[in-house]
Amino acid sequence: MEIVVLKGNNEIGGTCIQLSTGSTTILLDVGLPLSATSVCVDVATINADAVLVSHSHQDHFGLIDRLNPDTPVYMGELGKNLIDATHVLIGKKLHDNNFRFFNSWKPFHVGDFKITPYLVDHSAIDAYAFLVEADGKRLFYSGDFRSHGRKGKLFDNLVMHPLPDIDLMFLEGTMIHRSNDEFPTESAVEKKMLDILTQQKNISFIISSSQNIDRIVSAFKACKKSGKTLVIDIYTAWVLEKVREVSENVPGMEWDNVRLYADFSQDEKLKANPDYFGDFRKRLYRHRVKWQELTANPSSFVYFGKMSSFRKINAFREGNGPVNIIYSQWQGYLDGKHSDYFGADRIAEFRNDSEINFVYAHTSGHAPLKDLQSLAKALNPKILVPIHTEYGEEFGKSFDNVMTLTDGVPFVLN
Repeated sequence: MEIVVLKGNNEIGGTCIQLSTGSTTILLDVGLPLSATSVCVDVATINADAVLVSHSHQDHFGLIDRLNPDTPVYMGELGKNLIDATHVLIGKKLHDNNFRFFNSWKPFHVGDFKITPYLVDHSAIDAYAFLVEADGKRLFYSGDFRSHGRKGKLFDNLVMHPLPDIDLMFLEGTMIHRSNDEFPTESAVEKKMLDILTQQKNISFIISSSQNIDRIVSAFKACKKSGKTLVIDIYTAWVLEKVREVSENVPGMEWDNVRLYADFSQDEKLKANPDYFGDFRKRLYRHRVKWQELTANPSSFVYFGKMSSFRKINAFREGNGPVNIIYSQWQGYLDGKHSDYFGADRIAEFRNDSEINFVYAHTSGHAPLKDLQSLAKALNPKILVPIHTEYGEEFGKSFDNVMTLTDGVPFVLN
């Protein structure tokens, strides 16, 4: 089996790994780099027999529109639905790739390769690791994972029932030089939210990703315990609608303590795509909260929003005490280098605003060092290769059998 790390050896984001036998070539992820200075992999020139997408984050799937549209793209169906939701609600056309869906723990074949997906705990729901077998070799690709979310049992199962005879393991290392100690679990995030909401005198805004389902669950639980109403937008409601097709344990717009605020621009997308959304628009207006209701009694509401919520935040600044902003995603987005996140700079300015109570409450979507070590010890690969990390050269200090591969340089797994 020939292996080429096309991108991911020395950066977080843009992951793309090529695996080849004598007659079959597959790609593990086709990610869009997070750094504006990083050059994308030219996936259009690769004659791949299939692409495996681990989850629905842009830094793992973002280049699929550059593939030959006939190339099979394998991923989880829910992940594909969430990608579609984003595209429709921002007015972009759907991907026209040749999508094929797999199920966790059920093997499938692509030419010489036997592939088994393993559902993992990550901040993106429907995320997978892959066991890839060919030419008598067994390779394990961790994708992005953690143990401290609401699906931590998935990690425990991998550690307690490890896959045997792993010849090579690609292990993500996002958190090698980062600490998760302030909020080590999703439950710790929920507790911090509850502390803030219990004391709020004005409205609270939770700034997070609508596709971080664990975070929405934490917000809902904190609202329920504090007697507040969680307000979501149309996009978040549709994401939850798709997730509830596979799990009714997540909140939806029909639940008590949940209301929906309808922005005009998102509502226009619903009207423009009736075949896609079905009766969703009709049903959502039964649970709508109007702006006048929010402003009349702001202390009763918690708005789950995005960076672009800064305009709504400004509308509540006077007369009711400080507005709470619970910032619940990676702090790096506030460093002034992420202009692609509309509103990030404006949210960052609120940190030093006397009329704003700015609170950080976030746990990583990635495993800290101790969990990386636990998984590596359990699987005990003959070769461990760092991926999705800026510190691959330091893996040897914490792991055994480390080999660092250089982007673009082939390695033959004999």
